[in-house]
Amino acid sequence: MRDLLVSLVSGTIFGAGLALGGMTDPARVRGFLDIFGNWDPTLAFVMGGAVIVMALAWAMQRRMLRPVFGEGFALPDRSDITLRLVGGSALFGIGWGIAGLCPGPGFAAIAIAPPSAAIFVAAMLAGMLLVRLREGKA
Repeated sequence: MRDLLVSLVSGTIFGAGLALGGMTDPARVRGFLDIFGNWDPTLAFVMGGAVIVMALAWAMQRRMLRPVFGEGFALPDRSDITLRLVGGSALFGIGWGIAGLCPGPGFAAIAIAPPSAAIFVAAMLAGMLLVRLREGKA
């Protein structure tokens, strides 16, 4: 029950931050990506704030023996660049540019604009399922 509550509170704070930062507004995201047109630099500040928070979190994590709510840290154990990683990154970027949403803001946008966000989230989940089926992990 504790894990569920921690996840719910963390997800709510994350979603609220995405909404507050404008990440749930597809027009703002597309405006940020339109560097040769009517560029909107707002999200650069959101990303800068996220980098600062993450840098502080990494610094704190290095000094901790274990997480506050867990048995151990789940850190990446790979650093190689693969064709799958590059392809997935490219597909993510193309989808982000077309839809103006990525997974986190897509879920957060369900609370703000349910019909359009629900279509995005359903399509995203279907794509994730297709990849898992293709790789034999579903």
